[in-house]
Amino acid sequence: MKIFRAIAAIAFLAAFSAGSVLAQPRTAAPTGPAPTTQTGNVPETKIALVNTDEFADEKTGIARLVSAMKRVDGEFQPRRTELGALQAQIEKATADLTKAQPLQDARVSQQQNDKIEGMKTELKRKGEDAQAAYQKRLQDVLGPIYDEIGKALDAYAKAHGITLILDVTKVQGIVSASESLIITAPFIAEFNSKNPATASLTPPE
Repeated sequence: MKIFRAIAAIAFLAAFSAGSVLAQPRTAAPTGPAPTTQTGNVPETKIALVNTDEFADEKTGIARLVSAMKRVDGEFQPRRTELGALQAQIEKATADLTKAQPLQDARVSQQQNDKIEGMKTELKRKGEDAQAAYQKRLQDVLGPIYDEIGKALDAYAKAHGITLILDVTKVQGIVSASESLIITAPFIAEFNSKNPATASLTPPE
């Protein structure tokens, strides 16, 4: 994904250059002969902006990406249901204990409290396991799609004579820009036309 790597490099170089300028001490004006001015052809640069957050928009985003995300969410729905049920049990047990505690033996209350703490520990463990599994599954499923998107961005840039594409979600300092610089919508439309969502759901033979 050449463009994304370039974006990160540009952001780093911009921050480094700004810091270097600020860190330079004042020096006396040079007394020797003025340096010769180098001449040469200045390359023409055509910059475009893209908002990669919009790729995952359910209505206007990249269909293949959105479909894959929904598929992963569906796979983990049973775990979410299980965690929700366990959370409801904890809340009910806590409410019951609060109501009964003033009227029952302290040892019984302690046993009930220990049970609640055990359920909380179980909920935390299962939640962490589910989150880790979800993130790994997303990476496995979406990784190849993002690779395709990166290659498509490279091809789009070459086809339209774009020298540099900046991701506005990664580069700070872009306050406003002309609409003519933003390629998010036309790129998404082109990608969707060449990469239908159903293609990502068809298992390889």
